[in-house]
This record gives sequence, C-alpha cells and structure tokens, in this order.
Amino acid sequence: MPGYIEYVHNLIGESHFDHLNRKTKDAVISALKHNFLNYNDLEKAILRESNPQVYRYVREHLDLKKYFNHIIFSTASRSYAEDVDFNNIRTIINFKKINHIRYINEHFRSVNKLLPDAGLYIGRLEKYWERKKRIYRVFGKTLGPIVWLMDFAVNRVIPRLRYIEKIYFYFTRGAHHTISQAEVLGRLVYCGFDIIDYTIIDGLFYFVVMKSREPIQDKSPSFHPIIKLSRIGKNARMIGVYKIRTMHPYSEYIQDFVLKLNGYNPMGKPEDDFRLTRWGRYFRRIWLDELPQIVNVIKGEMKLVGVRPLSWVRFSQFPEDLQIKRIKNKPGCIPPYVSLCMPDDKGNIEAERIYLNDKKKNPYFTDIKYFFKAIYNILTNKIRSS
Repeated sequence: MPGYIEYVHNLIGESHFDHLNRKTKDAVISALKHNFLNYNDLEKAILRESNPQVYRYVREHLDLKKYFNHIIFSTASRSYAEDVDFNNIRTIINFKKINHIRYINEHFRSVNKLLPDAGLYIGRLEKYWERKKRIYRVFGKTLGPIVWLMDFAVNRVIPRLRYIEKIYFYFTRGAHHTISQAEVLGRLVYCGFDIIDYTIIDGLFYFVVMKSREPIQDKSPSFHPIIKLSRIGKNARMIGVYKIRTMHPYSEYIQDFVLKLNGYNPMGKPEDDFRLTRWGRYFRRIWLDELPQIVNVIKGEMKLVGVRPLSWVRFSQFPEDLQIKRIKNKPGCIPPYVSLCMPDDKGNIEAERIYLNDKKKNPYFTDIKYFFKAIYNILTNKIRSS
C-alpha cells in the first residue's frame, strides 16, 4: 500500500522525501490517507472530484454501494484508503490525472500488485489533443497556436528525447507532460491490464481496465524517436528491426486490441489505427520511417529487397506453405508488393509468393530487377506506403 501512495502522490524521486527516515515517511503517507464512513461519503467524494456524468460512468462498471469499503479512491491531494479491507480490494479509482504522475509505469505496477485478478482500475488523464483544444479555447485563435507549439515542444517532444528527458523530469517532476490515448492504453496493457472501456467527459479521458496478469517484463518498449521492433528474420530467428517511430509510445502492446476493435483495412494494416501519429502518417507516405533499416542491412540481418519483416502476430496469419518459404530468406527493406504494385492485403501476400518463386528460379538477378521496379513505382507515384 505505501508504494501506491508514494507513486500516486509523486513522493518517489522527491529528494526531501527520499532522505527521510522510515518512521517519518510512514507519517507522511498516513497524512495522505483518509477513510469513508459509508457509501454516501464515497458518492460525495466522486461527485466533488468530477460531475454527475462521470459518476454515472463509474456506476456503469462498478456497484459502489455494494463494494464501497473494498475501493481505494485517490485524488490529487488524498487517498481514501484508511479503512479499506486490503485482503479483498475490489477496485482502485484514481482521479489524480495520469499527466501529473511522474513514474507512470511504476504507478500502474503498484495498482496491479494491490488488485486481485479481475480487479478493476478506473483512472483519467488529459489527452494531448484535448489539451490543444483547451489551450486554443483559453488563448484564442491568435495566441493559441503559439502557446500550443511551445507546450507541445516542452511537454511532449523533450520528454521523449533520450538523456534530455532526465533534465526535463528533474525540473518539472513530470507535472505537465502530455500523453496520448494510445500511449496510456499501451502502458496499461504493458503493466498487466486488459482494456474494458474508455470515454471522454468534459475534456478528460476516462478508462476502465481489469487486472488480468502480471506486468510484461520487456525492458525496451517503444518510446524514443528511433525504435527497435522484434521481427522474424531468416531461419525464424528474432531480430530487432530499426525504424523511425510513427506510432505513439507503447503502441505495440495494443495491436491485438486495435485489430479486435476494427480489423484490417484493404492494405492489410489495422483499420482506423489511432496508434499512428499525424507526422507518422506523413513519414510512412514518403517511406522515411524505413530509413534506419539500413543499419540492419549493414549488420547482415536484412537486405535491400526481400519479404517483409513481420511480427509473430502477422506471421501467424500467413498461409503455412508461405511461412516455410519466408523463413528461408532474409527479410528486406523493400517488400515485393512495392515492385509488383500489389499493396492490398491479399495482394501483398501473393506478391511475396511470386517473388520467392522468381528468387528460386533466378537467385542472382531477381533482387536487382525488383529493386529498380520498386524505385520506378515510387518515383512515378504508382504506389504509396501504407
């Protein structure tokens, strides 16, 4: 329990708190803990921290009257946890905005540790798009764009630059950093939760998730501008493929969720993929996001032309005979569908089959032919990146 209080109230990393002795730390934590006398106290606290619409949203997912003494409710200034039965916690509701929590993953992990299997966690944050709307509303059409650009650079770009991020969080304690919908959902899945529901009420993003497992132990989630994705290479050996990140951080952990939500588009990509950033769509359109794969070519893990480097999820959806053929070859930076102008879902699978057959017949000149075909198709705009 102390770990949860420390993370939600940003005590961890605060030098004054870190240097206190254990007894004094316990006293600080106790000062943040309050208790509910009955269900009406919980109801009033939720309404005081939000509004009737939010209260109804919480009620849709949780019987407050039945479980009020099995619920931890936190706000920006206190946590109602004094009389909670910690052997039978049902739900944690945190109305301190996630934007104002310095160590987000550690906070989510502490929630995961406190909850039993199938326990619910309800939280909220201000998404960066909603923040933009608020800034424009406050500063108007003239100053709004200037303030938004400065805010975006300081509170979104800088915290994602390696090394510089440490300076940012040292001075700000992470009190204003902006987060996207995809990032917070990805972080939640990464920390052991399944997504139940989410909505926007009065400019704030509310989510309901359920503990389903222990947090994922992957220590290198996508976060910085250059990322390394785990992909299937030759002989089914996993390789790290370098790319410019075009999705929001932690997006890889909600791929299955997005697919279940919207399925695939005709190009074989997830439909209505909210994980993509606006600038990322542009980078993909001009193929710039693939440029760092040159490092993989130099390392001998990939070549210029070849089958696409796929994740296990996508690889498992290919026909079995094609899977066997694919892993006998190195993946390539330029996939066959670009050379053959077959970008749709079924087409790019068939393009790989054609390429592999051509490669078997003529192993030396096939890649050269496909390379120049691809360059021609890109330059004449016959095909565009998906």
